[in-house]
Order: sequence, then C-alpha cells, then structure tokens
Amino acid sequence: MLINNLTSVEGILPALKVNTKKQALQEVCARAAEMCGLSEREIFDAVLQRERLGSTGVGNGLAIPHCKLANARSIFGVFARLDRPVDFDAQDGAPVDLIFMLVAPETAGADHLRALASVARVLRDPGLTARLRSTKDAAALYLLLTQTATSHAA
Repeated sequence: MLINNLTSVEGILPALKVNTKKQALQEVCARAAEMCGLSEREIFDAVLQRERLGSTGVGNGLAIPHCKLANARSIFGVFARLDRPVDFDAQDGAPVDLIFMLVAPETAGADHLRALASVARVLRDPGLTARLRSTKDAAALYLLLTQTATSHAA
C-alpha cells in the first residue's frame, strides 16, 4: 500500500506547535476529521483507547498512532512534523517529532495491517526522516513521503 493512497497534501501538518502528546493527537485528529467528515471526538477517543494498550511511539522520534472506526469509509492518514519533539512514552524513551496517524474502517482487517507496515517501512529510512525533519512545507513533505514510498514498494 502506497503512502499516496493513504493521504494527500491536505493531510500534512508541516510545523505543528504542541507541547504534549495529547495536544499532538488532538491536532492530528482534528485534521483527520476535516478530511473524512467524521467527528473529531470519535477519532480522538479511538486513538486514545489504542494508546492505552501501549504507546504507538515506535522509536527514533516516530509515532504511528492508529484506530479503527465503524463509520470510516476507507483507510487514510495524517502526517505531522512537530516544531519540537514531545514525550510520547515511546518504546526507546525518545521524544517524538514525526507522527503518521492512520484511521481505518472496522472491517479493514489485513488492509489496516498492510497500511501500518507500509508507513513503518517508509519511516524507518534514516535519510528520509532527516529530510522530513528539515522540511517545513506541506507539499514538499508529501512529495518526500510519496516518492520514498514508491521506491520502497515491493
């Protein structure tokens, strides 16, 4: 599954100013709600419920929060580059400054897992994450994510 199938330039938050994990998730969920027409609260509550199972901070400053919702029509994502890292209870203890949140229909099953794997595969490239961290333009961030995703497609 390619990143360009998961998000668009509108799904990119290039320089998010937040102080906490909760604020970061609220802002990302707000953008997701704008994109899909679902309730911001519904998305936020589902993401928080998933976070209670364990942090989606995967290490190296990256987080991939995700949730499934009954009313979601398709799998989609929102990418945020934070102005400064925040504590995310990540597995490696490092603060997070790059977030790619996924929202999927409850019935997505294996497609949800494929989307998570695709995002993780793309974001584990240290060269890409360095370029993402140094870019503050939504269109440029989208281009980086989608070009890299195409080159990593298997």
